[in-house]
Amino acid sequence: MLLLGGTADARRLAGDLARRPGFDVLLSLAGRTAHPAPQPVPVRVGGFGGAEGLARFLEDADFDVVVDVTHPYAAIMSRNAAEACARARRPLLAVRRAPWEAQAGDRWRDVDDVAHAIAALGQAQRRVFLALGRNEVRAFEAAPQHIYVVRSVDPVLPPLRVPHATYLVARAPFEAGDEERLLAAHGVDIIVAKNSGGPSTYGKMAAARALGIEVLLLRRPLTPDVEAVEGAQAALAWLEARRHEALRGV
Repeated sequence: MLLLGGTADARRLAGDLARRPGFDVLLSLAGRTAHPAPQPVPVRVGGFGGAEGLARFLEDADFDVVVDVTHPYAAIMSRNAAEACARARRPLLAVRRAPWEAQAGDRWRDVDDVAHAIAALGQAQRRVFLALGRNEVRAFEAAPQHIYVVRSVDPVLPPLRVPHATYLVARAPFEAGDEERLLAAHGVDIIVAKNSGGPSTYGKMAAARALGIEVLLLRRPLTPDVEAVEGAQAALAWLEARRHEALRGV
């Protein structure tokens, strides 16, 4: 099995599979994080060379099944997986994570992309919490008038070419109480984030609601129309059913 990962869901599913007989799992990571969390199964790091390269990889290594547990915003990888599995005639399961839904008291605005988020910040100085990937935050150099608090898994190097920025290196999960104290301590008045879904990074959303802070959420990209389930447990049940069918020769 090839497990396309990079999320907590992928790590959780890999751990479940590692404890069960009959599954030979290779976890693939894109390599965007310099120091990924320890994984319970063998790992490969790096790209495949697009959909064509991934199809060849599946055929050469004789994989039986592919599970896409990438981040909801990893649209290119998900599209490549769908095309590659169609070419190589391998079954593909996508593990999807439901987006967060606004509650009473939330001050959310959806924006199409980072460029629209920068425009939505306006010209007046804001205290901005950037909860994005370290590559995406680079675009905010176009708006140097703001005061930024930048959180990422790996250090942002070189630092942004802006006069006021604080850098935090941390890995989820983040608790709501800790997030509330963090946002208050830095005087944050607006957050730019992705609607990643799931509990591990929701703390900042709950904290924003409690503090009355505005949130700019990047819209999710479109995903391929493939067989999909929600969550690691549903994926595990799907895979167990597949394995039993294979053992029976179905």
